[in-house]
Amino acid sequence: MGSICRSCNQKDTEMIENRGATWRSVVSLAVLLCIMAQLPHSCCRPPSSHGKPFRDIAEEVAGYKNVAKKIIDLAVYGKAQNRSYEKLAAFTDTIGNRMSGSQNLELAIKYMYNALRQEGLENVHLEPVKVPFWVRGEERAEMLQPRNHTLAILGLGSSIGTPKGGIEAEVLVVESFEELKRRAAEAKGKIIVYNQPFVSYGETVQYRAFGATEAAKIGAVASLIRSITPFSINNPHTGWQDYQEGVPKIPTACLTVEDAQMMTRMAQRGQKIVIRLSMEARNLPDADSFNTVAEITGREHPEQVVLISGHLDSWDVAQGAMDDGGGAVISWEALSLLRDLGLRPRRTLRTVLWTAEEQGGVGAAQYYQLHKVNISNFDLVMESDMGTFRPLGIQFSGTQQARAIMREVMKLLQPINTTALEEHSEGTDINPWMEAGVPGASLHTKDRKYFWFHHSNGDTMSVQEPTEMNLCAAVWATVAYVIADLEEMLPR
Repeated sequence: MGSICRSCNQKDTEMIENRGATWRSVVSLAVLLCIMAQLPHSCCRPPSSHGKPFRDIAEEVAGYKNVAKKIIDLAVYGKAQNRSYEKLAAFTDTIGNRMSGSQNLELAIKYMYNALRQEGLENVHLEPVKVPFWVRGEERAEMLQPRNHTLAILGLGSSIGTPKGGIEAEVLVVESFEELKRRAAEAKGKIIVYNQPFVSYGETVQYRAFGATEAAKIGAVASLIRSITPFSINNPHTGWQDYQEGVPKIPTACLTVEDAQMMTRMAQRGQKIVIRLSMEARNLPDADSFNTVAEITGREHPEQVVLISGHLDSWDVAQGAMDDGGGAVISWEALSLLRDLGLRPRRTLRTVLWTAEEQGGVGAAQYYQLHKVNISNFDLVMESDMGTFRPLGIQFSGTQQARAIMREVMKLLQPINTTALEEHSEGTDINPWMEAGVPGASLHTKDRKYFWFHHSNGDTMSVQEPTEMNLCAAVWATVAYVIADLEEMLPR
C-alpha cells in the first residue's frame, strides 16, 4: 500500500541539508563519514528532539523483546488465541450491519459499552456526536429494452429517491468523465451508466463520489455507476456520494460490474437500452450517536495518550465484519491482552471506536474538535480500517526521527514476521491528527481481497480468519504498548 522507504543515505543526506550550517557545526566528522560510507542506519541517526541519542533509544526499544514475546505468545498461542475472532463473531452475529443513525448502530454502541465495562477496562464512556441519517428504503432497477432483466443495485449514501412511480428513461453508457463531456449533447433526459475500468480504489472511487453530479450537470435524470471493485460475482457495492452545491440532485446507485459491462456491449452494437429505476432513499435530520472509549490509564503520564482505533459503524448491508468490525475488535483486544498480562504503560492507552466513519469520518472529526486543545499530549494515533487479514507491518506518518524509532519497534515483531514499516499511514478517522503533526500509524495487511467484499453483501464473518486476527491483535497491542511505555514521546 505504502511507498518503499528511501535508503539510509538519502534520508540522512536530506536531514543534513535541511539543517544547513547549524547542523554541520554540531555533527562530528565521524558521523559525516559514517553517512558517506552508508554504514548501518542506527549509527547514522542524529539525537532525538529531546536530546537522547538514537543509539540509546534503540537499546531501550530492544529491551522490550521479552515483553513483546509475552504479548505475541498470549495472542497467538495462549489462552487469548482466537479470542478477537470470537468477539467479532459474537458482535456481528448479534447486531448485524450498523448504518449511521440507525437503531442497529445504537444497539452496537450499547453492546460495546457494556462489553468493555464487563471486561474491567478503565474509563469506559461514550462521547456524544451528531451523525448523518440516510435511509435506503426499497429500490429496484429493471432493464426493459433490449430485453427484460432485473439489475442488482445498491443506492449510494446521501442519494435522493426517485419520484413516485420511478424513472423510466433511455440509457447513455460511458466509460469515463471525459467521454461523458464529449457526449454531453446526448445526455439530456437519460440515465447515465458509468462502466469505468477499475484502476485503484483511490482513483476509481471518484466515479462513485461525483458521478451523479457530473451527470446532472448535463441534464441526466439518474446515474448508475459500476461498482468500485476489481473482482465481482454479480454483487453490487455501495458507498457514500457527494452532491455539489448548485447542481440538481439526481438519484444514483451502483450496479454490478457484469451488468455495466453488458450494457457497454449492447451500446457498442447500437442497441437501445431502457431502464426503469425506483428508489425510496431519503435523508433524515442528523441523529444522536456516540464515539465509544476505553482506556488503560498511564502509570506516570496519564495525560499523555497513545490512541488506537477502528470504526464501529458500517454500511447497511451484510455484517460489516471486515469494514470495520475487525479493526474495532482488535483495538478492544489490544487492551484486553495488556490487561491480562498486567501491563500498564507510562502513558494512557486509549481505544476509540468511531461512529459515522463511512460518511466521511464525522464522529472522529467531532472528537478531534473536542480534544485538539490537548494535542501536544497525543503521542501516536493508530487506526485499523483495511481489514484484519494477515498483517505485514505498519504504515507510518511522522518525522524521520520518529520513523527510526518505529523501525526499531517493528523489529520486536520478528517472531511473527511482521516487521515492515511502510510510508503514509492512512485512516479517515486519524487524518485530522496527522495533518496537525501527530505521528500516525495504520495496520498494513495482506489486503488483496479487501475491495472484493468492501461495502457489499459479501462483508461477512466468512471473510475473517481466526489465525490472522490473532496476529493483527498481537501487532496492535505490541506497537501501542511499547510506544506508550518509552521514556520519551515520539519526536514531532
